[in-house]
Amino acid sequence: MTTTAPRPSPTSPHLRLRLAPAGTLPRRLDGVWWPRSDDLLAELPQLLAGLPRAWGHIAGITVNGAAWSAAPGRMLVCNKVVRLRKAVARHSPNTVVLLAPGQGRWDLLVVPPDTTEEDAEPLMTGALSSPA
Repeated sequence: MTTTAPRPSPTSPHLRLRLAPAGTLPRRLDGVWWPRSDDLLAELPQLLAGLPRAWGHIAGITVNGAAWSAAPGRMLVCNKVVRLRKAVARHSPNTVVLLAPGQGRWDLLVVPPDTTEEDAEPLMTGALSSPA
């Protein structure tokens, strides 16, 4: 079943995403994302719209099944199908893996939505400055 996700409205709050500087390889994380809720259908369209064009079409996303509310196996975002996979990754439970065929894989650390701004800021800054 394909579900059409709502498009983020122009009045929606800005995307809370920090990406690692281009060319800083090797690295464990490509960015840090702080969603506003645990609703994938609401959060993913805004995330995907905010990614660099160079990353191409994200066709697959793997998330921690325990951290997110129920979601379909795929969804339609900007008229393109995105497959969603829920996994239980013990080694990196707070990550989202984005896959773009022919382009690459990107791993984002997910700051839990209920994290306070005071606690989230050091996580978002520190995660990208850590060595690989």
